[in-house]
Amino acid sequence: MHALVSRLPHLALLSLLALPMAAAATPPATTLLRIPGGAQGLGFDDIGYVAALDRIVVPAAQSGALVLIDPRDDALRVLPGITPAGGAGKGHDAGTTSASYGAGLLFASDHDAQALLAVNPVSGTVVARAALAAQPDYVRYVAPLRQVWVSEPHARQIERFAVSTGAHPALRRLGVIAVPGGPESLLIDAGTGMAYTNQWRDHTLAIPLRDPHVAARWPNTCTGSRGLALDAAQHTLFVGCQEGKVVALDLDANGRIIASAPVGAGVDIIAWNPLLRHLYAPGAISATMTVLGYDGHGFTARASVPTAAHAHCVTTDARHQAYVCDPGAGALLLYRDPR
Repeated sequence: MHALVSRLPHLALLSLLALPMAAAATPPATTLLRIPGGAQGLGFDDIGYVAALDRIVVPAAQSGALVLIDPRDDALRVLPGITPAGGAGKGHDAGTTSASYGAGLLFASDHDAQALLAVNPVSGTVVARAALAAQPDYVRYVAPLRQVWVSEPHARQIERFAVSTGAHPALRRLGVIAVPGGPESLLIDAGTGMAYTNQWRDHTLAIPLRDPHVAARWPNTCTGSRGLALDAAQHTLFVGCQEGKVVALDLDANGRIIASAPVGAGVDIIAWNPLLRHLYAPGAISATMTVLGYDGHGFTARASVPTAAHAHCVTTDARHQAYVCDPGAGALLLYRDPR
């Protein structure tokens, strides 16, 4: 989830030809959705779909806003002033860059104040805040515990907070989970009571929600472990590898590797569409997004969609659409998956 530090070879993208390919079709062009305040670029990082709100939630980095996109008509609603606005560029270490929803609130990072914020999504006001021990990366609501977890890679830990709602919402610090060699990415599987994160190189970690510690460490064959996505129906965890690869791990078999597939170089965040059974993997270096089908046994290449340089984050909604961040343009690229 951090800025790429080197250019990687494009061989992985070329080797997509080795994958089974669906019937050839020219993918539809992406639609550009400009984010207010993004004319000079925005340091997007973690974007996500919130089913309870039926909105794409975009922490708009140094603009200081959270932007909610209605996937029905692409209408934008801006919640300004979540963090102070200011600065420009592509780096994602300013303003707010990660958010999660739960208990009727949006929880967001604040890089400038090194804090966790609770935001009322109706009024757009910050209703609670808590200081963080280190700079935040991912923010995730943990529904079974009514907690918020914040990954802090520079401190090699995940910080935990209890959430109180009602007339006076509050965030109360509970402690930290030590994550040697990480954490990179953070995925909460409320259904099975587990959390998953990566070490920066070649391992994925499993953490029980109710006994928060690193309980398992699984090799994933990545040179640089990055994003995570979950196929809850088949208990499969997908890992994005920065060098240009995705890997499927079997959660019922101690993280056994089921399959892998080459994608464009510079992978960071990945997203899974359970309706289409498609995995979306944008490459920040290749400036493409690879669309893969997955059947529980292996991957099939569906499309390679042109995106933009540094386009490293993605999410998908319930309407067969994928949204890819374009930091340089301060915009999102909307891809309508032809199935």
